Parts: sequence; C-alpha cells; structure tokens
Amino acid sequence: MENIQIEDQKWRRGQITFNRHFAASIKKMREMALSDKDYDPARLFKWGQMMSLALIRALKAVEKNLGAPGQKVINQVLIELGREIGQEVLRDFVPLPHIKNIEVVSKFVTYINEEIWASPEISLIINDQECLCDVLWCPHQDHYQAFDCRVQRYIVQGLLESFQEKTGIAVDAQFTQIIPKGAKTCQFHMRLISPQEEREWNKYSAQLAAKALEKLKEMSQDE
Repeated sequence: MENIQIEDQKWRRGQITFNRHFAASIKKMREMALSDKDYDPARLFKWGQMMSLALIRALKAVEKNLGAPGQKVINQVLIELGREIGQEVLRDFVPLPHIKNIEVVSKFVTYINEEIWASPEISLIINDQECLCDVLWCPHQDHYQAFDCRVQRYIVQGLLESFQEKTGIAVDAQFTQIIPKGAKTCQFHMRLISPQEEREWNKYSAQLAAKALEKLKEMSQDE
C-alpha cells in the first residue's frame, strides 16, 4: 500500500481547514514509535480501548459509590475535555462568506468522527438546515454496551459548545441508530438551531444520567 503523506498540523476538506488536535504529541509518536518498523500500530488501538473501558468503569463506580454528585463531576470533566479539544481544532478557523453554515457543520462532524473517534464515515448534506453522517466502524463497538455510549455524549456536548462559541453556529445532534444495538452504522442527524435554543442532545444526556442512577437504585433494592 502506498504511504499517504498526512499533514499533522492542519486538516482540510475542500475549502474548510481545521487544526489537528494533539499535533505536538503526534509528531513525537511518529518519530519515536511509528518510525520503528517493528512497532505495530494496532498497539495504539489496544491502549486506547483499555483507556475507554477504564473511563466507563470509573463512571459506573463513581455513580455507585457517590451517586448524582459524583456523576455530575465526571460528566463535567468530559464536557470540559470536549471544549478544550474543540477550541484547539477551531483556534485558527476562518469563516468563508460563500460557504454555507451547514457545510461547516458537516465538515466539523467529519473531523470529529475521523480524527477524534478514529472512525470512517459517510456524510450527507440534506438541505441548508440539516445533515447526516453514518459511522461505518467505531473503535468501541465490540467493547461497549449500548448504554455505555452515553459516556461519549459529554465530550460531544463540549465540542458543540466550543463550535458555537467560535463560529456563532448553533447545532443540535441526535442518534437515529447505533451499532451496539444491531444497526449497520451509527447514524447522527444534525440540524441548525437558534443560539438560544436548548439542545435536545443535552436533554437526552440528562435523561440517560438519571436512568443510570435509577438502575443502581433498583439493583440495590433487589439485593
């Protein structure tokens, strides 16, 4: 297979450019690990998968032992992480007057899927207000239960918040199907909203958080 030269500082699709996050540490990884012909890149997947399992197990342990206050702390940490990554990605973003807002949204979501979640995807712009994306493979799909995917929602929340702050574009998102529930792809539907409108994404995240605590309560009553 022919080696593809990747620019580690910038990510480009058409006329839209974002910064790549973690650029400095990626440079070190290429120099100190990937340059070794005996280094198997799949090790990075196994390491990342271990960390993702550690995260969901930590959240569940905190919920079990500390309840809603502990859950809130973890969730807020994830939101802030999403915000920080979003700010890094969008730091040098310059809007182009002839590019529609939904095109910018679609490209940002592609960046999230491809670069943050390491997932191949297919995107589709439906109209000036809506777009879709299908995630063809997710690194977590063989290790997370469907309910575990909630842990990623808070990172996405932070990303959407930083996107709105930088671009002035407010966007909501929702899952229409997910691989852990038997679907062929994880499909996201995005739509533009007014800056004052509360995201349904956040509302559903709150419902899932409450459901997690309710499950723990039911389990303790059954013991």
